[in-house]
Amino acid sequence: MSQATTVRVLFVCMGNICRSPMSQGVFERLVEQAGLADRIEVDSAGTHAYHVGKPPDPRAQEAARARGYALHAQRARHVQPEDFQRADYVIAMDRDNLAALQEICPPQLQGRIRLFMEFSELYRGQDVPDPYYGGTRGFERVLDMVEEAAQGLLNEIRRRHRM
Repeated sequence: MSQATTVRVLFVCMGNICRSPMSQGVFERLVEQAGLADRIEVDSAGTHAYHVGKPPDPRAQEAARARGYALHAQRARHVQPEDFQRADYVIAMDRDNLAALQEICPPQLQGRIRLFMEFSELYRGQDVPDPYYGGTRGFERVLDMVEEAAQGLLNEIRRRHRM
């Protein structure tokens, strides 16, 4: 890939108010700290349109804020067909969302869809649990998992795209 190539990453959970916005916030900061904000674009979306236009869950925002991530400007959106053309990496939080994405993705672009924990050493093979119906600890666990896998994803992008 050429030096001017922009890599686009889309994080996807069910409603786009907990896991995927948290992942977006964590990854954006990691990309910024690596000096790659001009080369890597980050976004998030949901496989369901339950919360379109709404900000991330207040508990997700609070847990993220406690670790220095800002999610307040994000708004939930639904995955669109053009997302598969646009994003180089479509990162599913769990197997249910992976299956939903595979169902709507054109066959030639299926390779862009990956499970987030594939990029994790500590949590490989696991799903990122949905903290929506639980307490504060669930949001902390999601952040633990996301922070660890985000570094693995960035390492993969840097290696694959020579950044």
